[in-house]
Amino acid sequence: MKSAKLRIGFVGVGKMGQAAHLRNYASLPDCEVVALAELRPALAARVAARFAVPRTYASVEEMVGRESLDGLVASQQFTRHGVVLPELLRAGLPVFIEKPLASSVAVAEQLVAADRAAGGKLMVGYHKRSDVATVRAKAEIDRLNASGELGPMRYLRLTMPPGDFIAGGFDELIPGEDFPAPLATDPAEPGLDAATSRLFVDFVNFSIHQLNLIRHLAGESYEVVYADPTKVLVVGRTASGRPVTLEMAPYGTTVDWQESATVFFAHGYVRLELPAPLVLNQSGRVEIFRDHRQLGEGGAYRPELPHEHAMRTQARNFLRFIRGEAPPPCGAAEALEDLRVARRWLQLFKGV
Repeated sequence: MKSAKLRIGFVGVGKMGQAAHLRNYASLPDCEVVALAELRPALAARVAARFAVPRTYASVEEMVGRESLDGLVASQQFTRHGVVLPELLRAGLPVFIEKPLASSVAVAEQLVAADRAAGGKLMVGYHKRSDVATVRAKAEIDRLNASGELGPMRYLRLTMPPGDFIAGGFDELIPGEDFPAPLATDPAEPGLDAATSRLFVDFVNFSIHQLNLIRHLAGESYEVVYADPTKVLVVGRTASGRPVTLEMAPYGTTVDWQESATVFFAHGYVRLELPAPLVLNQSGRVEIFRDHRQLGEGGAYRPELPHEHAMRTQARNFLRFIRGEAPPPCGAAEALEDLRVARRWLQLFKGV
């Protein structure tokens, strides 16, 4: 009989593995990290000692073969997901990975097929969906769409200037030694030369969170219709005809993070402000504005929200997924759509 606590195995404990994931799972009372697989032996030993992980393995195969696990957290470079994930999915366990699903549409399609064959075991780590502010904003947007009290939704704008996304999150990081051998990576997106392939991967790495968040807040799919040649602006249109924009880098910040998304209705808006991804114990903020002239009582309102790190809530959501209590905030099939949106951007931007 399995323990009441969920038994989690980690596949890789590099920077994000430690700072974004392991320290959160290690702090949750309803799970225990019982093993980790890491190619770098010195790093594995030091990380296991710090987080009280009982056993380490040099390979995933050995860990999965010898441990009784309820789920796997595989924080790997997304350019290696096609190499790593099929084997993990064949183990029959729920698997958590960082965003994006892959570095090409072709590999992502293969992974969606593998996930379907495994029975839908994959959760893709778009942690912004787990931020309590995003949850609150999404609920309010959905409510306003249903009630119509602010009129129809008209426009969605997301702004993401580059800044300090780490925000001290790596301060206690245990550095790792070099890998014993070069790591295998996935093939590039078909039909692209090396420079264009690099451009696509960079765009995906920089903007995929935001491409996903646009769909989440809009509540429907969208397509890119314009790619600004300066790479500052992406314009899209949802399935119902609403315009959406992503301002990728209208300006930059040095010691701050100023990501925001605003959903505009005819008589007001819902604005979401998100914290730096790796900042601890800080959630985003929500502002709801209602027009006074149209509604008789208006103004801006900011609901109070708890201080909760989205990565920690995301870990809880993965545990709920393992238990069958809820679907993942984002699964493989939807994550594939983000890469298709990115591929359409490249087609408009470069003509390929």
